[in-house]
Amino acid sequence: MPMSEAFPIAAAHAVLLAVFFFLTAQPLLGILQQETYSGRSMWRWFYKKGNVLRKRYSLLTLALVLIAALLSLCFSFAGAEIARLVATAGCAGMCVLFAYSFRHALKVPFRYTNRAKRLSVCYVFFTAAILFGVDVGLYFAAEAIATPVARALLRAVPLSLAPLAFPAILAAANRAMKLYENPRNRRFLARAKKMLAESDCIKVGITGSFAKTSVKHFAAKMLSAKYRVIATPASFNTPIGIARCVAKGGLDCDIFLAEMGARQTGDIAELCDMVCPKYAVVTGICAQHLETFGSLATIVREKGVLAKRAEKVVLGATANSLAKEGALVEGREFSATDIVCTAEGTDFELHIGENQAHIHTPLLGRHAAEDIALAAALCVMLGMAFEDVVAAVPSLEPVPHRLEHIEVNAVHILDDSYNSNVMGARDAVETLKLFSGKKFVVTPGLVELGELEEKENAAIGATLAGLDGVILVGETLILSVRQGYLAAGGDDKKLKIVPTLKKAQEALAAEIAPGDAVLFLNDLPDKYL
Repeated sequence: MPMSEAFPIAAAHAVLLAVFFFLTAQPLLGILQQETYSGRSMWRWFYKKGNVLRKRYSLLTLALVLIAALLSLCFSFAGAEIARLVATAGCAGMCVLFAYSFRHALKVPFRYTNRAKRLSVCYVFFTAAILFGVDVGLYFAAEAIATPVARALLRAVPLSLAPLAFPAILAAANRAMKLYENPRNRRFLARAKKMLAESDCIKVGITGSFAKTSVKHFAAKMLSAKYRVIATPASFNTPIGIARCVAKGGLDCDIFLAEMGARQTGDIAELCDMVCPKYAVVTGICAQHLETFGSLATIVREKGVLAKRAEKVVLGATANSLAKEGALVEGREFSATDIVCTAEGTDFELHIGENQAHIHTPLLGRHAAEDIALAAALCVMLGMAFEDVVAAVPSLEPVPHRLEHIEVNAVHILDDSYNSNVMGARDAVETLKLFSGKKFVVTPGLVELGELEEKENAAIGATLAGLDGVILVGETLILSVRQGYLAAGGDDKKLKIVPTLKKAQEALAAEIAPGDAVLFLNDLPDKYL
């Protein structure tokens, strides 16, 4: 085929393949999005030992190579170009099959935000450009080969190795797009920061290793009885998340509650620079995100940044170590004492300064009392009367997926799928044991615990001994959970290991009956599957 005809065909072929490869790259794009577009984090995750997606891409590559080789051989009699087109069609079909089958395993699908769309176009362009360059090189190499079969194989098989390069291509496209995205994000954040600085509303920062969203949710509900309140939605606790909240809803309020998350040193300082909180809540501190922080002491220092920046601070019981870091602590003492947990709710005595009241809430678990006490202390610190705070407690509702009690066909479902810390996990298991009937738990383990991951997951496994059924999901951490469960005397016959949440639900359906209870403990983000 003349060069003038081969190049346009090679270009069209490269674009077509790039589009089909893009379909198979959706999981990796989703991971990059979950990693807040950090190419380094995505790269580190992809090459982590035992990564499931890397294994799947290896199998996809093997399948594509076999398909390309087989079809090239079968159609080599028609010429290298025809054989290549047939092989491409077969590979495209395999890509579609892969994309469709893997789609069901993703719990957090790739979201087509405007940034994601721009990155997708750039990724397809980079992939097509690389494929075109390789294809042109293969064209010249094939011209030097006289054997039709060898020529057909050379023209088709090498391109089927592309899935092995997906992480590198995506990282390159992501880096290129940051030349546009970073300045754009800085302008977006600057506008939000200016709006916050110009607003007369009281700014409150809420951080901690756990319970940030719950305390924010409870405080917003209580404060709404007296003030106009805006709280960052769901788990929006990054600079971009807070900026989106400000840009979308404005700051027409008396109090602005900003949840502040951190995965590495400097995150809280960045959020404080943006929000400038006058008041703060540090819910508690544990080994969550130890993987990225490196040590518990580093986590304490990072959370302490908010405590130092604010004028008045409410500290949870497990955050008292911040006092040693020079944090300012609100003078009034508060606590939740005489906590009694049942399957119907939680009773406790709420103390704030000299005030005391008996509280009953349908919210489940010991942590519900502690979270309500933290929120109540914040409300009193912001000017609410103790009596008004107590009157607002009955209106509190559980935060979705935080030990949320749902009853379906007389089966008690405890949805604690957003829990990812050790203390909350133990509390959730203890709450499950309060129910009558058979008791089951479904969990993939806990993540981001660094060097403590195996130890803490084994400890969680030990708490599951005595339950009527334990279903472990996935491949990442379940061995440690299983070992802890068996070491504590758990019955191996009551333990099942399944690959996906869907399979766990199918296993449950075969055993669970009206009156039984099941705890869904943590639901790992896709990046841990």
